[in-house]
Amino acid sequence: MSAQPRTVTETIEVAAPISVVYNQWTQFEDFPLFMDGIDHVQQLDDTRLHWSATVAGKSAEWDAKILEQHVDRQISWISEDGKATRGTVTFEQITPERTLVSLSMSYQAEGLAETVGSAAGLDSRRVRGDLERFKELVESRGAESGGWRGEIKEGDVTR
Repeated sequence: MSAQPRTVTETIEVAAPISVVYNQWTQFEDFPLFMDGIDHVQQLDDTRLHWSATVAGKSAEWDAKILEQHVDRQISWISEDGKATRGTVTFEQITPERTLVSLSMSYQAEGLAETVGSAAGLDSRRVRGDLERFKELVESRGAESGGWRGEIKEGDVTR
């Protein structure tokens, strides 16, 4: 019998317009600049990403598929490695110059290290740290490094 998936949700306010914040998040290859343990992200096409990471001293690689992408609102994805890791990031305009970013990740803890780390709240702190570094990246740059404003619905590009 497997344990229930673990879900971690963290939220942060970024001092930048929603379009700047959203556009920067779509620059997946910049994720190693703010995501702890992520070594490389390669965008394979409009809906697929290849990830390389080092977690607890171990290298890991996987592909993820973007299931939903709605401009200035939401991006959702799922891993394609059979582990059913999924995530959603949402963007909400607070004022014209402030944006609320919420990141929710769901995964199945495997092995003792992940289970203990999850129970100790290490995954929540890691996600929080990633969001804080993302906020710092966006606010210090003052502009996004690029942006893709296409729409994806049920895994297919719609525009």
